[in-house]
Amino acid sequence: MSKRALKAYTDQLDRSALREQIHDLYERFPEVKTYYNFIFNPKEDKLLAEAMARISEEYFPKKRRRARARRSVAHKYLKHFKTLGVDPSLQAELMAFNLDIGLRFEKVRNCPEAFYKSMYRSYREWGAHLIHSGIYRDYREKYAQIADEVAQADWPNKDSFQDFLEQL
Repeated sequence: MSKRALKAYTDQLDRSALREQIHDLYERFPEVKTYYNFIFNPKEDKLLAEAMARISEEYFPKKRRRARARRSVAHKYLKHFKTLGVDPSLQAELMAFNLDIGLRFEKVRNCPEAFYKSMYRSYREWGAHLIHSGIYRDYREKYAQIADEVAQADWPNKDSFQDFLEQL
């Protein structure tokens, strides 16, 4: 169904029918319920803390022996934050946290080449998000600090981090 067709359909409905459909969507689909729960009670700090704890657990597990170190976990939370419309600065905090955790993890583990590529991709996405949201100035020092820490840790792709930093 196109957006135009949806608008035409909702224009035909009276107020009570529209209200009934929203109630039905809320009960049937967990995404709709999550969205409305966030809209009416936006506990962004709690959501951020939960995401940070989950990402930290991914790299430094307490219950199992081996870390999975999947970037996809952080990516899932970032996508969820964007869907809900969380403040861009909180999204930037989560992106920075993901890179910090990656740096800490790399110090204690021998990581494959894919890990470094993935962290570089996260770094680029973070920079694009900062520019797009207009908050790069607030995070400029932290952004440069991450690139410096990568250079100090002697990552194989450290030059890519520095080059991207200079582009910004």
